[in-house]
Amino acid sequence: MTSFPTLSEQDLRVFQWAAGHGRLAPQAAAELGLSEAEVQRSAQVLEQLHLLRRLPGGPDGERGLVAVPPELAAASLLAPAEAELRRQLADAERVRAELALLTPLYTPAGAVRKPEPLDEIVDLDTVIDVISTLTARCRTEVLTCQPGGPRAPHLLEQAFARDLEMIRRGVRMRTLYQHTSRRHAPTQEYVRRISAAGAEVRTLTALFGRMIAFDRETAIIPHHDAYDGAVVIRDQSTVAYLVAVFDHSWTLADPYAPATQAQADSSLDEIKQAIVRLLAEGMKDEMIARRLGMSLRTCRKHIAESMETLGASSRFQAGYLARGRGEPAEPG
Repeated sequence: MTSFPTLSEQDLRVFQWAAGHGRLAPQAAAELGLSEAEVQRSAQVLEQLHLLRRLPGGPDGERGLVAVPPELAAASLLAPAEAELRRQLADAERVRAELALLTPLYTPAGAVRKPEPLDEIVDLDTVIDVISTLTARCRTEVLTCQPGGPRAPHLLEQAFARDLEMIRRGVRMRTLYQHTSRRHAPTQEYVRRISAAGAEVRTLTALFGRMIAFDRETAIIPHHDAYDGAVVIRDQSTVAYLVAVFDHSWTLADPYAPATQAQADSSLDEIKQAIVRLLAEGMKDEMIARRLGMSLRTCRKHIAESMETLGASSRFQAGYLARGRGEPAEPG
């Protein structure tokens, strides 16, 4: 890159005189108290910096040099250098982009490439493949949170075969369901068989969300946009937080047991209390049914029964009356 001279105090005085007089005239030396040689040296510096410009066809020497506004001198002087700099930067960015394409191809000998902290998967087949792979690699513990209604019998049978294989490898398995699963015969049978193999299962009225965590290292949660998709999380801070939420819910949950009549009545009361509280918050029937893992028809039946018991004429009034009677808080 071109190197430009530095202006001295003498150069500044010469430029100021030339700017004030329009051009650099012979009397400049006498008026500035400088020698002709000193003025000549300053004129050369100012001309190199485009602060003095020689008039075409003008007299030789300093007489033909006129002062140039500094902003115009800067534009004229630096334009070629700036153009060259832009070209070099463009070349550098092009080379950087080309080399970046090679990054996935390079792994140092003996090194293990660090996995991405998060992967989004939008198709169900890939989600199933990822879960199968993580299940096969699981070494110590798997945590599962399964909100929603009872699962289909064929899915429970698939889950049993997969889960049993993990337990036989020494993997500790803990699962959270909702209370509504206690009255579902296929789920009762699955829990009976898997518990006999060593798994632990508990239930709550409502759960924080669907999640599977493997070895406290990787967690899978639903995709926010793709219905059949999932997000695979490997960021250790995020996984630790999700596992802590699971552990907290686990301490509040009840051990799973097929509902006897007394247990069924107790769970039903707890579910109805939760329904009334959600109604008081203005939640719609469909959202309440999803939150508590039951069908919309069953949810509306419980709503009608609760309103009749409380003598409420509106859903919000039912929530208000329930609070006024000091209904116990929902666990979790």
